[in-house]
Amino acid sequence: MPVRTHGLGTSLVLALLLAPSSTRAQEPGIKLAIGDFGLGIGDVARLDGLRLNYRDRQLRRVRGVNATLWTPYENPRGRVDGVALGVPLTGARDITGLALGLGIQADGSLTGVGLAPIGLGAGRRIRGIAIAGVGMGTGGDMEGLMLGGVGMGAGGDVRGVAIGGIGGGASGSLQGIGLGGVGFGVGGDLTGFAAGGVGLGVNGTLRGITVAGVGMGVGGDLEGIMIAGVGAGVGGELKGLAVAGVGVGASRISGVVVSGVGAGGEEVRGFIVAPAYFKIVDGGTLRGVSVSAFNDLRQGTQRGLTIGLLNIADELHGLQLGLLNIARNKRSFSVLPLVNYHR
Repeated sequence: MPVRTHGLGTSLVLALLLAPSSTRAQEPGIKLAIGDFGLGIGDVARLDGLRLNYRDRQLRRVRGVNATLWTPYENPRGRVDGVALGVPLTGARDITGLALGLGIQADGSLTGVGLAPIGLGAGRRIRGIAIAGVGMGTGGDMEGLMLGGVGMGAGGDVRGVAIGGIGGGASGSLQGIGLGGVGFGVGGDLTGFAAGGVGLGVNGTLRGITVAGVGMGVGGDLEGIMIAGVGAGVGGELKGLAVAGVGVGASRISGVVVSGVGAGGEEVRGFIVAPAYFKIVDGGTLRGVSVSAFNDLRQGTQRGLTIGLLNIADELHGLQLGLLNIARNKRSFSVLPLVNYHR
C-alpha cells in the first residue's frame, strides 16, 4: 500500500518553524526563529524581529523591536536598529530608530527619535529628535532637536535646537537655537539665536541674536544683537547692536549701544546712548557720537561728538555740546559752556 506522507511532512515543517534555533544551547534565552528572524525571549544575542528581555547583557544586534524592563548591565556592546522600548527602562550601546521609555540610555549614540518622560542620555552623540521630561544629555555632540523639561547639556558641539526648561548648555559650540528658562551657556562659539530667562554666557564668539532677562556675557567678539534686562558685557569687540536696562561694556565697540544707565569701552566707534554715564578707559578713543549726562573721556581721546550735561575729554578732536564742556588739550578756552570745539 502507498504510505501517506503529506500530513507528516507538514508537521515536520511546522515543528522546524516553531522550534528554537540550533544555537539555543549557546543562547541565554529562547529563540523562536528561522535563522535570526522571529521571536526572542530572554538575553538572545542576535535577532531580526521581536525580542523581549528583562535586562540586556549578551545583546549584540536587534533589527526590529527590543523591549526591556531595565537598562543594560555595564558596558553594553549591542545595538538596536528599529525600536528600543523600555517598560519602563531600556538602552543599548547604539540605538538607531525610535527609543521609548521612562528612561533611555545609549552608551554610544542615539540616532533617530528618543522620547523619555524622565531622562535620556547618550555617551557619544545624539542625532535627530530627543525629548526628555526631566533631563537629557550627551558626552559628545548633538544634532537636531533636543528638549529637556528641566535641563539639557552636551559635552561637545550642538547643531540645531537645544532647549532646557530651567537650564541648558554646550561645552563646545552652538549653531542654531539655544533656550534656557533660567540660563544657557556655551563654552565655544555661538552662531544663531540664544536666550536665557535670567542669564546667558558665551565663552567664544557670538554671531547672531541673544536675549537675557537679567545679564549676559560674551568672552570673545559679538557680531549681531544682544539684549539684556540689566547688563551685558563683551570681552572682545562688540559689532552690532547692544541694549541693556542698566549697563553695557566692551573692550571695543563698533555699532550702536543703548543703555538705561551707563556704558563704556576702550575703543568705541559708533553711536552710544547712556542717559547717566559714558566712559572711555585706558587711553582709548571715541570715534562717533555719545549722548549721556556725563561723557567721561578723562582717560581718552574724543574724535567725534558728545552731547550731555558735562563733557570732559583728555584730548578733544571734535565737538562737545553741553552745560559744561572741558577739553584738557586746549591751551586756551579749555572750559566752555554750551559748546567746545577743537580740531
